[in-house]
Amino acid sequence: MSTGSRPGGDASRLVYSTDGGRVRATPHNRKVAPPAPAPPPGVPDDGIVRIQRDKKGRGGKTATTITGLPGDESALDLLLKQLKSRLGTGGSREGRVLVIQGDHRDRLLAEVTALGYRAKLAGG
Repeated sequence: MSTGSRPGGDASRLVYSTDGGRVRATPHNRKVAPPAPAPPPGVPDDGIVRIQRDKKGRGGKTATTITGLPGDESALDLLLKQLKSRLGTGGSREGRVLVIQGDHRDRLLAEVTALGYRAKLAGG
C-alpha cells in the first residue's frame, strides 16, 4: 500500500523548490523576520564633513546633502534649522544626513567651515 502519489511513498506537497529541496518549517500564520539591514555604504567616520549635490530619488530635483556631522539628533536638528535660516531654503534630516533643497554647496561649505567643522566638497 502506498502512502502518497510520488514514488517511494513520500506524501509531501512540495512541487518545486530552488533551495535544493529544503523547506523551512514556519507556521502559516507567522511572519518570518526580515534580515538585518546592512550598514549605510560610503559614509566614512574620519571627522570630515562632506557636502555634495544629489538628485537620486528626489524626482529630478536637486538637493545638497551634508554627511559626517558629529553630535546627537537634537544637535543635528538645531544645525539644520540654523543652516536653512541662513540660506533661506527648505530642508530635512534623513537619519544622520542633512538634506538642503537646491544646489548650495559653496555657501554651505563656507557656513559649515565658519562653524568650526573640517569640511570639503564631495561628489561631482
